[in-house]
Amino acid sequence: MPDNNAHRLPDQLRANLRLVFVGTAASTRSAAVGHYYAHPGNRFWRALHEAGITPRRYRPDEFTALLELGIGFTDLSKTGAGMDHEIARGSFDVIGFRTKIATYRPKTIAFTSKMAASLFYHRPTSAIALGRQTPMSGFPDVFVLPSPSGAASGHWDLQPWRELAEWIAS
Repeated sequence: MPDNNAHRLPDQLRANLRLVFVGTAASTRSAAVGHYYAHPGNRFWRALHEAGITPRRYRPDEFTALLELGIGFTDLSKTGAGMDHEIARGSFDVIGFRTKIATYRPKTIAFTSKMAASLFYHRPTSAIALGRQTPMSGFPDVFVLPSPSGAASGHWDLQPWRELAEWIAS
């Protein structure tokens, strides 16, 4: 019997975080090593530091240390792994995600791709703007960031990450 949690990255959540990063699902590399944004070509850890969100550049294996900075992690699919197009649509659990957010009540969430935001908002990626989103009553502030994945390098822009850093610092 296959282990349904074989690709699961543990949520890094606790009450009242200042920021939670939300991806679609673990990459194959992240699932294999058990660390968020672990692929060497992923810009996530460099972007965090360059944008001013973290005081230094952390490594993927240090992701749990970001809880001390008030930063958490989760994904919309906790069972799928790989490129977005490889993940079964049924594994994306937006209702479960909303429940986690209602439970832990972070100040801000940041989707780390337009695809993640698209799944959450039930709108095509073409209808999703980068940056801060229109506020929703009873829900944290939402930012949409360009994907740090190496596969999305043609759409890379650090500016929305800097806007997020300014927002959470205020």
